[in-house]
Amino acid sequence: MAALWRLLLLSALLAACELRCASAFRICAFNAHHFGESKSKNSVVMKTLVKIVTRCDVILLQEVRDSKRKALPTLLAQINRESRDQYDYVASERLGRTGSYQEQYAFFYRTGSVLVTGKYQFPDDRPGDKDAFAREPFVVKFKAPKTEIQEFVLIPQHTSPTNATKEMDALYDVLQDVRRMWKTENIILLGDFNADCGYLAKKNRDKVRIITDPNLKWLLPEDTDTTVRASTSCAYDRIVVNGRKLSNAVVPSSARAFNFQEEFRLTEDEALDVSDHYPVEVLLRSAAVPVKVRLRSAAVSLSCSLLLVLLMLLSQS
Repeated sequence: MAALWRLLLLSALLAACELRCASAFRICAFNAHHFGESKSKNSVVMKTLVKIVTRCDVILLQEVRDSKRKALPTLLAQINRESRDQYDYVASERLGRTGSYQEQYAFFYRTGSVLVTGKYQFPDDRPGDKDAFAREPFVVKFKAPKTEIQEFVLIPQHTSPTNATKEMDALYDVLQDVRRMWKTENIILLGDFNADCGYLAKKNRDKVRIITDPNLKWLLPEDTDTTVRASTSCAYDRIVVNGRKLSNAVVPSSARAFNFQEEFRLTEDEALDVSDHYPVEVLLRSAAVPVKVRLRSAAVSLSCSLLLVLLMLLSQS
C-alpha cells in the first residue's frame, strides 16, 4: 500500500511539473515523411499528427508532398475540430529541382498566440553559388506577444542528404540576408539538416559557417537521436538560434527530440507509418514577469526536481 501511495504521489508531482512548464511557448520542427494525400486519408496516422501538431505553438512540417493541395487543408480541418485552440498554416510553393519530386515547407501555428507578419521565399537564382539548395528556405516572421522576445523569424531547411554539408553552409547566407532585410537578430534555423552520421563528416564541420560562427548556438546535444527506427541513432534534425538575446529567451535544457512512439504507446511500425523522424522542439520563455515571480518560479522548479529525485529513490526502496 505504501508503494502505491508513493507511486500516486510521484504521478501527481510529475503532472504538476508539466503544468508549470505548459505556459512556455513551444516551437517544433517535424519531417512528416512524404505527407500527402495518401497519409491524409489514413485516420490513425492523422490522429497522431494532430496530437503532434497541437503540442506546439508553431510547428514546421517538412516533406509535404501535397501535389493536389488537399492534404494540408485536411490536416488543418481535423486539427481545428479536435483542438481547444484554433490553428492556421502558411506554406511555401512546391520546391525541388525536378518536377518528379517536389516538397513544401508548411508552418502550422496557434492563432490565439501567434501572428504571421512576414514571408520570404529565398530565390534559387541568387548571385554567387546559384541553386545551392535542392529546396530553398521559405522564411517566415512571427509575432508572439506572449513570449519574452515578442517576435522571431524561422528559417527552415530540409537538406538533400547527398549535399547536406554544402546546403548547411549556404544557410549562413540566408541568415545574413534575413538579418539585413528584416533588421532582426531573433532568428532560428531549424529542420532536417541531415546533420549527422554519414551525411556530415567530422572533417567537414569546420567548413560549415552555421557551425563555426560563435553567435549561433546549436541547441540539441550531439548524441540526440531524432530517428524512429531502433536500428539507427542519428541527430539529423536540429534547432540553431542566432544571437544572445534569443539564446537567453530559451528555456534551459528544453530542446529535445519528442519521442511520440513512446509517448503515444505505438509500436515501431505504427510510428513509422507517421514518420521515420521524431519532431524536435524548444521552449521560449513567456513574456517578462516581475523578478519576485521569476525567483519564486525558479525555487518551485528546484523544489520540484529535488522532490522527484527523492520520490524516485523512495519508490525503489
